Amino acid sequence: MSRMLQPMVALSPGGNINAYIQAVGAFPVLSQEREQELAQALYYREDLASARELVLAHLRFVVHIARSYSGYGLPLSDLVQEGNVGLMKAVRRFDPDRGVRLVSFAVHWIKAEIHEYILRNWRIVKIATTKAQRKLFFNLRSAKKNLGWLNNEEAQALARDLGVEVEEVRRMEGRLAAADVAFDAHPDDDDETASFAPAHYLEDRRHDPATQLEDADWETDNHERLGNALECLDDRSRVILQRRWLDDDKATLHELAAHYGVSAERIRQLEQGALKKLRSSMLA
Repeated sequence: MSRMLQPMVALSPGGNINAYIQAVGAFPVLSQEREQELAQALYYREDLASARELVLAHLRFVVHIARSYSGYGLPLSDLVQEGNVGLMKAVRRFDPDRGVRLVSFAVHWIKAEIHEYILRNWRIVKIATTKAQRKLFFNLRSAKKNLGWLNNEEAQALARDLGVEVEEVRRMEGRLAAADVAFDAHPDDDDETASFAPAHYLEDRRHDPATQLEDADWETDNHERLGNALECLDDRSRVILQRRWLDDDKATLHELAAHYGVSAERIRQLEQGALKKLRSSMLA
């Protein structure tokens, strides 16, 4: 593949896209007989000159496909470059004995590369990973009849047409309606708007000395409250809570029932009553 790419370096959409489109439009469209001749030379003799001519003759087709994806807000030049990669993959894999034109075979490879590029770059967070999500991503917006949310009938019809679950349609609709948020507030934002920036509520304060001291005081206070609350219980209730909740090897209701000579239900009642008293003492 790298040897096929070498003749194409000078002809790249990365510069002036309009000049590129004009340049690729100057390459003649191949007749079926000429295309078959070139494809056989590449397939059977690995003639790279034939591969180059096949690629150049179909670059205009890549531009045509890439333009249909301009609604995703990505540069046309990038879409064309990705589509060209798909075209070259298709040329390398094209079997002239299948009885189809190269353009019909290449459309899958061109769209696959463009789709992958869009999914990688449309949002900071990857929006579609599963097969169903990818299918919905490229069909949902065109299938919606208006800018509003889908009603139940429309969602069910779309799910049925695409062979996915209705829940997947709803989830993807929500993802498409969302937008990326900058981590830091924009300098022009007012104080109220800036306060919603993730930098303000996603900050890691675990190693802040003030936060560590606050956590330590809170834990110490809870231990003291728990110890004082346990002292307020009678011996049997305290032992039941100790063995049911605090010991590493926790006892079952039946084990405690056998120890005290009562039913398991009675142990459960004593446990619930002790927990209630414990909560009241700690909140006091």
